[in-house]
Parts: sequence; structure tokens; C-alpha cells
Amino acid sequence: MTEAWEAAVEAQIRGAVQRGEFDNLPGMGKPIPGRGTPYDESWWIKSFLEREALPGDLLLPTPLQLRRRIEQVPDEVRDLPTEEAVRAFVGQLNAQIVAWLRNPEGPRVVVRPVNVDEVVRRWRAEHAPPRLTTPPTERVSVVAGPRRGWWRRWRRRSR
Repeated sequence: MTEAWEAAVEAQIRGAVQRGEFDNLPGMGKPIPGRGTPYDESWWIKSFLEREALPGDLLLPTPLQLRRRIEQVPDEVRDLPTEEAVRAFVGQLNAQIVAWLRNPEGPRVVVRPVNVDEVVRRWRAEHAPPRLTTPPTERVSVVAGPRRGWWRRWRRRSR
């Protein structure tokens, strides 16, 4: 049965070639992009990621993806509006890290949960209202005469 099916498919392909349905296709006569690079067996997936505008991080193993996300935490939380949103974001990331730590797969890479309080402290520092710098006001200080009484008493004791 498979021979009959293959023969039918070949017959359809031959008929399409004779009718000219494969003429003037885009890329006809050109090499497949990326195919010419030696020893690059994943050329097709790289071209797919590039064509679909997907991040290359998708190819990384889970612990390396988590480390990359940990590095990007300051940039990710910078635009969040509230402290609760920052805590929720870091909490979600920490939940993913803990889930991986419970069932690790991939290369052995040290991945630790993110310190929520440290991230919030940095977020607060970046979102603190700007301090108004006003010119210092002149202070009027009353200058009293020199007080020499204690000095004289001390000097008398040392003699």
C-alpha cells in the first residue's frame, strides 16, 4: 500500500513540474540561508528564531534562563508602578526558581532565589522623589565673647 501511495505522490509532483507550478518561486536557484556554514547543525532553528523575532534565550537550558532573568530583574522592575507590583514580580520569579530547585534538570548551575527586600530597596531608591535643593539660608549667629573661664581653671590646676 505504501508503494502505491508513493507512486501517486510522485505522479502529482511530476504533473506539477510539467505544468510549471514550481517555476518562479521565491528563492529559486538560491542556496538555503545558513545551510552553507560547516558544523552548524542547528542552522534551521536559528533561522526560525530570527525570522519569527523570538529571543535566543529560548535555546538555553532552564537554569541558564533563570540566571539570565535574575540578571535582568533591575531592568524589569524599574518601570513597575508600585512596591506591591515589584514584590509580585520577584515572588513569581522566586517561585519558578524554587520549582526548578525541587526538580533540577539540565546543567548544574548555581541558582538562588532573589532577595525581595534588596530589590524593593533599590526600586525605592530609584523612585524616591527628587530632593529640592534650595540655597542655604544665612544663619545669623550670635557670637558671644570668648569663654576663658574653664581654660584658666584648668591651667591653674596643672601648675
